[in-house]
Amino acid sequence: MGLDITVMIADWSWLGEVPERERLLRLRNAWYADETGLWDHDAPVVDGDWNRPQGPNSTRFAVYEFLHTLGSYKPHFWATHYWERVRDHADPLLRAGLDALLLGLIWGGMDGESGETDRDFFSEDPEVSYGLLVARSPAAVRELAVTWEGARPRLDGLREAFTGYSAVPDGRGGDFDAFARLLTEWGRVLTEAARRGWGVVGLSE
Repeated sequence: MGLDITVMIADWSWLGEVPERERLLRLRNAWYADETGLWDHDAPVVDGDWNRPQGPNSTRFAVYEFLHTLGSYKPHFWATHYWERVRDHADPLLRAGLDALLLGLIWGGMDGESGETDRDFFSEDPEVSYGLLVARSPAAVRELAVTWEGARPRLDGLREAFTGYSAVPDGRGGDFDAFARLLTEWGRVLTEAARRGWGVVGLSE
């Protein structure tokens, strides 16, 4: 699990100006490309957890910096792994909310069934969509943001069950505070994207 993740919020209408096969490249170039991307211009403005671009298309996307994961995907993977061990012991309302939230972002579900995504917006061609970990449309983001707001006040009620049931067979248990922080940061991503009417994209490195 040496994978990293870069999470962006982006204007879906701007991405929709080009064909599906070109949308992911457009987003990547806006952030990475030496000649057309952000790094050929002034460095991004750091606004709390956000990197705000200053180059071309600067009003079309922003990059979220997870504060406690150093960009690694591993904490996201472990969060879902621990959730699978804890969820049967969670309050039913919280369980339904976190199931929906995690399925909509980073979890494959108990039986490996993937949650709904919006990967088709970019391309069904694996050569084009390679590296796409998360894709949620503005409509899906609004629903997930509402789901998060419903789950957030109940989250601390999971602490005892998480501490008691998250341990994997080798005895290693999850850190509830780290789990809650990660979900809270995803909540920030969803809230800001919903406020702007944008989608959410997670790209592997």
